[in-house]
Amino acid sequence: MTTRSGGVSLPPYDQLNLGLNSGDNLDTVMKNRQIVRQSLPGEPVWLKQVHGISVSTPTTRLVNQAGPNEADASVTNRVNEVLAILTADCMPILFASDHGDVIGAAHAGWRGLSQGVLERTIDAMCLLRPGLEPSAISAWMGPAIGPNAFEVGEDVYEAFSDHDSSRKPSAFTPISGKAGKYFANLYILAEQRMRATGLSKIQGGGFCTYQDNVNFYSYRRDGITGRFASLIWISPVR
Repeated sequence: MTTRSGGVSLPPYDQLNLGLNSGDNLDTVMKNRQIVRQSLPGEPVWLKQVHGISVSTPTTRLVNQAGPNEADASVTNRVNEVLAILTADCMPILFASDHGDVIGAAHAGWRGLSQGVLERTIDAMCLLRPGLEPSAISAWMGPAIGPNAFEVGEDVYEAFSDHDSSRKPSAFTPISGKAGKYFANLYILAEQRMRATGLSKIQGGGFCTYQDNVNFYSYRRDGITGRFASLIWISPVR
């Protein structure tokens, strides 16, 4: 996972902004991506993230080599193929099978979470290795806007209530003095969705992009801001 440090972008994108659609100078962003590339075994599979539930797979990438990869998750079983998710408040989630032979990465904002992007990612991973079950997959929840900063309205509350009313009490806290407003806990929402599939090996969830302006970009905090990346790949067996 990258942070804000180590790049060449100027304020308000300082420093290691990796988002091409953030408003930053494109040449500068590409220089930042080159800096990150030096630490990776290959060029990342950059996605055109649209807050949806489509999953980029080795097959779809082969068919659409010209790109862009319009999806909010990606999976692979290929060695040294680097999966990447860009965020600045939404949650990046990285997945790996117990054998380390199948991996995934998902961009999980509230829209994607409520519509099933995590379930789609897990399903796509299982299709890459017949017999792979969610119970044999681990997940890591990366930095996202925290439960004390993510203020949402009834639309977000209802998006999850429509799917499962049991999610209401633990994931949404009514804000005193603000009717119809809640603090939403993306980490709880994501964990609930993953556990429902049978995936129980879940780590992470201790960050807040909004409150940590030294390490992380936050769209909710700054409006005009950069993007950091969460990356995962399969190393060759030695």
